[in-house]
Amino acid sequence: MKKHSKLLFPLTALVLAMPFSSLAEVKEVTLLHTNDIESVYEPVDAFWNPDISRIGGIPYLATLIHETRAEEEISFLFDAGDIFTGSLSKQTQGKLAFDLYSAMGYDAIALGNHEFEYGWQTLKAVMPRAEYPVLNANIKFEENDAPFAQPYNIIERDGVRIGVIGVMGIDAFYNTMWKGNRQGLTIDNPTEVVQYWVDQIHDDVDMIVVLTHQNKTAPMQTDKEADPEVQRGFDEDYAMAGALKNVDVIFGGHSDHGLWEPAVHPETGTVVGLTFGQGKYLGYTKFEVNTETNQVEFVEGKLIPVESDELERDARTGQLIDDARAAFPELSETIATIDATAYRRYYRESNIGNLVADMMRDEAGADIGMISSGSIRVDLNQGPVTLENVMNVFPFTDKLAVVSISGAQVKELLEYSYTLPYGLAQFSGIEATYDSQRPEGERLISLKINGTEANDDKQYRVATYSYAASGGDGYHVFAEGTPVSEGDKVMNVLIDQFKARKNVEVPALGRQVDVSR
Repeated sequence: MKKHSKLLFPLTALVLAMPFSSLAEVKEVTLLHTNDIESVYEPVDAFWNPDISRIGGIPYLATLIHETRAEEEISFLFDAGDIFTGSLSKQTQGKLAFDLYSAMGYDAIALGNHEFEYGWQTLKAVMPRAEYPVLNANIKFEENDAPFAQPYNIIERDGVRIGVIGVMGIDAFYNTMWKGNRQGLTIDNPTEVVQYWVDQIHDDVDMIVVLTHQNKTAPMQTDKEADPEVQRGFDEDYAMAGALKNVDVIFGGHSDHGLWEPAVHPETGTVVGLTFGQGKYLGYTKFEVNTETNQVEFVEGKLIPVESDELERDARTGQLIDDARAAFPELSETIATIDATAYRRYYRESNIGNLVADMMRDEAGADIGMISSGSIRVDLNQGPVTLENVMNVFPFTDKLAVVSISGAQVKELLEYSYTLPYGLAQFSGIEATYDSQRPEGERLISLKINGTEANDDKQYRVATYSYAASGGDGYHVFAEGTPVSEGDKVMNVLIDQFKARKNVEVPALGRQVDVSR
C-alpha cells in the first residue's frame, strides 16, 4: 500500500506457487493514547457516573498503562499535548511533567498550548529531560523559519516501524497562548505540514500516526463526557483525516472531546481517536499491520476508564509527585475542608463558580462578584482542601479588581454572558432569570442585586479578575466603567478566604435560572 519490498533471493518453485500475501508477516499492534491530561495528579470525584467513585490521577493511569501493555504483544504509547499546568508543574517549570511521562513509558508526545505557559524559552530548556521525542512540525522561529521542535520521529519495535508527526492548530497557537509566551514564533498550516512530512517518510515505515493539538478550545467542565451541550467535537481532526494521504491514525487533543470508539473516515480509512482529557481514560486502538505490504487494518478501539479505586498507585510516578510536593511542602498544607464536591459547569451556573465569586465579592466588599467559567480550572473534591488544590482553581496572575458600573451596565454584562462566549459567567450578589432561547440581547428577564430590584441608574461595585476588568474576554462593559481598586492576586484571595472560613460550605444553585430548561 505504501511501499513494496524487492525480493533479493531466488525462490523455490513451491514458494513461487504461493500467493504473495502468504509471505508477509501480519502483526497485531496496539496503540495507546491520551491527551490534555493537564497535570491531573490525583483522582477526581466521578460525581456524574454512578458506577465509578473516583476517576483519573496520573499514578493510577500509569498502573493502567503498565497493565494494559503487559497484555499486548506489540504496543506504543502517545500523547497529543497539554502535559503542563497547575501549581506543581509551575513550581518545577514543567520538569515534573516531562519526568512523569518518561516514567509512564510514552513513545512520543506532541506539544500543546499549555506547554508554553512559562514561555517558549523555558519550554525549550526543559524539553531535553524527556526520554521520548517531543514533537511539533508546524511551529517555527519567525527570524529564520527553523523548526521549534522535532517534526517527526520513527519508532521501531518488534519489527514494526511507526512514523509519528506532531502539529498544533492555528487557533490553539494564537488564541489560547499569551502572546508574550510565543513571541518570536509563528505557525504554518498543520494539514499542509503533515502531508509534507508524510511524503518524506511513508516509504520507510509500516504505519503513520499524527498527533494533533487542534479542534475547538475545550470547555472547563470535568463531566463533559456526560453533557453533550458542552462537547466540542473533533471537526478539525476529521477534516484533516479526509484531506491527508497515507496517514493511518490521528490522535487528537485540545477540545477535550472523546470518542468511545474511534471514528474511521469513510474516504481515506484514517482512524481518529480522542479521550476526553484529564487522564480519565486511556485510549486503546488495535491494528493488524502487514510489514511487507504496509497494509494497516483497524481491528478495534475503545476508551478504558482509569478507575482509581480499582487500581494500585504506581510507585515510580507516585514517588515523583511525592518528591515534588516534599520540595514545596507548603503546597500539601490542608487549609480548609469542604462539605461537598464543588464542580464546574461551563454553560450553566455552577456551585464552584458561586463559591469563587462569593469569595471575590467578600474580599473586595463589593456588591457583585464575577468570574468566567473558563477561568475555573479544576473541581474541588469533598473533604480536605490543600493549598495546591486552591492554587489550581485559578492558576493565573490576575489581580482582584473592582469596577463601578451602572445597573443598566450590569444588565448589559449579563446579556453578554448569556451569549456564552467563555461559558456562562458565574456571579455572587445577584438573582437572575433568563431565557436562553430568546434572541441575543433580549435574554435577561429579571434581576435582583442583593435582594433588591436592579436600578438602572445606580452604581454597583463589581469584583472580578483584572483581565476582565480591563475589557478582556469580551467584557467590554467593564472598560466603560470606573476603576475602583486593584488588589492582591485572585489566587491569593482564594487562599486567604479558604483559610479564614476553615469549614467551607458549597453554595446552593439558583442564582441564575434559565426558564427555558
